[in-house]
Amino acid sequence: MKKKFETIFRRAGVLLVTCLALCLLGGCHGSRDSVAFETPESFDTSRNYEITFWAKNDTNKTQTRIYEKAIADFQTLYPNVKVNLRLYTDYGKIYNDVITNISTGTTPNVCITYPDHIATYMTGSNVVIPLDDLMTNEKYGLGGSEVAFSGPTKEEIIPEFLQECGIGGYTYALPYMRSTEAIYINKTFVEQLGYEVPEILTWDFMFEVAEAAVAKGADGNYLINGQKVMIPIIYKSTDNMMIEMLKQKNAEYSTPEGEIGLFNDTTRELLYTIAGHAKTGAFSTFKISSYPANFLNAGQCIFAIDSTAGATWMGTEAPLSDISKDKIVSFETAVRPIPQFDPEHPQMISQGPSVCIFNKEDPQVVLASWLFAQYLLSNEVQIAYSETEGYVPVTSKAQQSVEYQDYLARIGEDNTTHYAVKIQAAQMLMANTENTFVTAVFNGSASLRDAAGALIEETTKSVRRKTTVNDKYLDELFDKVTSLYRLDQIDRQSQTENGKPADLGPLPGTAKALLGTLAAAWVLIILYFLWDRAKSGSRTHNQ
Repeated sequence: MKKKFETIFRRAGVLLVTCLALCLLGGCHGSRDSVAFETPESFDTSRNYEITFWAKNDTNKTQTRIYEKAIADFQTLYPNVKVNLRLYTDYGKIYNDVITNISTGTTPNVCITYPDHIATYMTGSNVVIPLDDLMTNEKYGLGGSEVAFSGPTKEEIIPEFLQECGIGGYTYALPYMRSTEAIYINKTFVEQLGYEVPEILTWDFMFEVAEAAVAKGADGNYLINGQKVMIPIIYKSTDNMMIEMLKQKNAEYSTPEGEIGLFNDTTRELLYTIAGHAKTGAFSTFKISSYPANFLNAGQCIFAIDSTAGATWMGTEAPLSDISKDKIVSFETAVRPIPQFDPEHPQMISQGPSVCIFNKEDPQVVLASWLFAQYLLSNEVQIAYSETEGYVPVTSKAQQSVEYQDYLARIGEDNTTHYAVKIQAAQMLMANTENTFVTAVFNGSASLRDAAGALIEETTKSVRRKTTVNDKYLDELFDKVTSLYRLDQIDRQSQTENGKPADLGPLPGTAKALLGTLAAAWVLIILYFLWDRAKSGSRTHNQ
């Protein structure tokens, strides 16, 4: 009998050690340390390479032609590299396709995307290449001796724009174009209401003018435009709106480590303010009402807040206006930074696409991809693309070039390339680059951004449905948005990563089985120990 228990004891011990080893291995699972890419000593031009480039384009065919020309020019320099262009209508579709293709190992080679998205891509091990060593490589880095074109050096990339591409101490992308948000104003209507447009608007000023603009006449038409429709304020990206308002108020949004601070008292105050102006009809959003530019150009909006990249849609002479000419109203357009709580210290979000490179088994393919990504930062591409909309080049080399300075100087010369509103938007961003900011990037930051916008969207919709917005409503809204965007999971993850206790929720079945096995092993050990003690005592008594 004793030998039988000894056998059980040994087996339990082996099982216990095995389980502990599995626990240790499980603790390592999910760690994503950055692995530097080892740049080849030389680019093998005797071989042919084929790489894919995923980019975003709406309906601007000029941008498509710029991509196509950039690829053709690059292939002239590197005839052994074929670049296949795949265009998407929005960044969300690129993001979804990349996520899908990570599991099958069929990601693109080069992709235009956002750092928030890259942070999610990086949950797969070594999926995205860190670019720090590549950028400084003597031969093939930025401005490298073996690069076949005149690209920028690292120092010539605008520092604020390059910093936006950092995640966890590494650089995972190159900035491609940059924009911010602007407020496009029907200056004519503002002055008819008895106001003057300041250089920097406050939120209070904008809301005051908007409330004055919703006055109606006896016929039911709005006095300011004589029409049945007037929405004084339409905000395109409500996620940016909430983030910028919180930043200007110095209120919490998130930490760099991924701790969520969105649901705070300042957020409540802001939602109450927004609800009040939504109730009078002074405020709406793109998702509820449609494109701000369409209403602005029809004389049905006074403050249209959108990206500087959307400047070519704004104004009486907008080259890309989406409404018929007979609907367009003549007015003077003013371009200003977004409204501020403290005009002496303006703060606005920096946004715009970046370029990342995906890891592949063949380092020569990665090097070919890197060379093409660099080419997108050349003056030829940067200046041509920035002239299509209100983007600004991401390099001082391009911004300070004779060609780009000439472009800016010819403001208003025509209503196409030198459209005044578009150039004003670009100039506004360049004048405020030091006043721009970005939010922290982590796995889940894209969901948090969506949640910030959802708070405004849901509050505005609720007011339009005659729902009372009070503390109870906001409590329920916070819970609803937290659940919908799984923010509780993001917060638990960030707490665990930072060594803080976290409620991780119910254990998965495999974990329960493992713990059960450990418990059973310990029970056997204890039973053996008690049995052995009892036997020893019996032997002593008998002696």
